[in-house]
Amino acid sequence: MKRARVLLGDDHTIILEGVRRILEPHFEVVGGVADGRALIAAVAELHPDVVVADISMPLLNGIEAARQLQKSQSPPKIIFLTMHPDATYATEAFRAGASGYVLKSSAAEELVRAIQEALRGRVYVTPLVAGEVLHGLMRTPPSEEKPAALTPRQREVLQLVAEGRSAKEIAEILKVSPRTVEFHKFRIMETLGLHTTAELTQYAIRHRIVSV
Repeated sequence: MKRARVLLGDDHTIILEGVRRILEPHFEVVGGVADGRALIAAVAELHPDVVVADISMPLLNGIEAARQLQKSQSPPKIIFLTMHPDATYATEAFRAGASGYVLKSSAAEELVRAIQEALRGRVYVTPLVAGEVLHGLMRTPPSEEKPAALTPRQREVLQLVAEGRSAKEIAEILKVSPRTVEFHKFRIMETLGLHTTAELTQYAIRHRIVSV
């Protein structure tokens, strides 16, 4: 029987190597990448059946990467393997199209099971947050809890700004001009009613676009 192809995404090499060892007896691990933008590129190149990724990744966080991958013609199943036991992260992950949510503190067998369930078309949530996630998905957050509507590109720029990158660095990453980056930053501030880079960073942390 052909083994399912799995792509890994985590910015810690030791985690990538450990997860690879756990999964290789069960699946074909086709590669590992260290940031969300590389993850999207690798999916386009390698066509994995499943992606196992962290939420907190540089350049593009895992949840935003999942949103973008869902727009592809044949999106892979996405399992988040993360240190965040906060059900709010998990709820956002499933709203972004995830098929599984597993904590890094879980047993190895739980990750294998999550992938197997995803391949069967099911959803897996680690038992530690399952009840809270269900509650979060069923309720509509009060308007004050909702982040203001930003475009996907604005969310990318916001994360990169919050990571402390300059307009020139962001321009190189996104392959646009520094002037375009500054325009996006201005529009983000205008939309959010913020005035400084520090306020943008605080907003990004509060709404889990970046983590500390």
